[in-house]
Amino acid sequence: MRVIPVIDLKGGIVVRGVAGRRAEYLAIESCLVAGSDPAQIAAAFVRLGLRRVYVADLDAIGAATARTDPNWDCYRALLDTSAELWVDAGLRDENAAERLARFEHRGRAIDGVILGLETLRDRDMLARCVKIVGRERLVFSLDLKAGKLLADGPVWQAMTPFECGVAALDAGVARMIVLDLAAVGVGEGVPTVELCRALRTRSAALELVSGGGVRGILDLLSLADAGCDGALVASALHDGRITTADIAGVEASRR
Repeated sequence: MRVIPVIDLKGGIVVRGVAGRRAEYLAIESCLVAGSDPAQIAAAFVRLGLRRVYVADLDAIGAATARTDPNWDCYRALLDTSAELWVDAGLRDENAAERLARFEHRGRAIDGVILGLETLRDRDMLARCVKIVGRERLVFSLDLKAGKLLADGPVWQAMTPFECGVAALDAGVARMIVLDLAAVGVGEGVPTVELCRALRTRSAALELVSGGGVRGILDLLSLADAGCDGALVASALHDGRITTADIAGVEASRR
């Protein structure tokens, strides 16, 4: 399993996510680097050997409409660090998904185009985006808050989280994030372990990533035991609760 550091991007800086209360997020304070500059923080992750970086563009995700542009300048700066980016830019339609997939900077593109349940219109849009972006690049984010689906519309609300994950698999999804926003940054453990275990039982081929609430090495090992291929981590890295030795040990456990 691999450790995937998280950059929560808001107002052009990196902020510390806490329980999904985005209006309260403050600039990150980190033992890895001084300041909250996204490129400097990404470069610090790369120096730790953590090249895949998950970017949540909170301004784009939180926009009431699709009119708020992703932070393209920041993406360019992040790509210059040699980080491999997975980006959630609050995609609300197929055109936005295609635009993010086509984005390039100095010959490098976004590796993981994230389509989050929070901004996903319906199942048909998911299936169309899989075809537009490609199964190898489209990442579906099964977004939860306190164990419930973070989604609008009766189609999603009628489903359990597991049923939603299965529907995504049926739509052709090959890469999936399972994330409970209520657990982010609170350091109380990862509540999605059993859901991940069930999804792994359903699909051996799925690239499965989870996180939110990771306190240290034991939580990483729990995710690995549940069949996860990756773990999203932010606060535990910035606070020094996960060390380079921990990272090496978890990386060695990749399936």
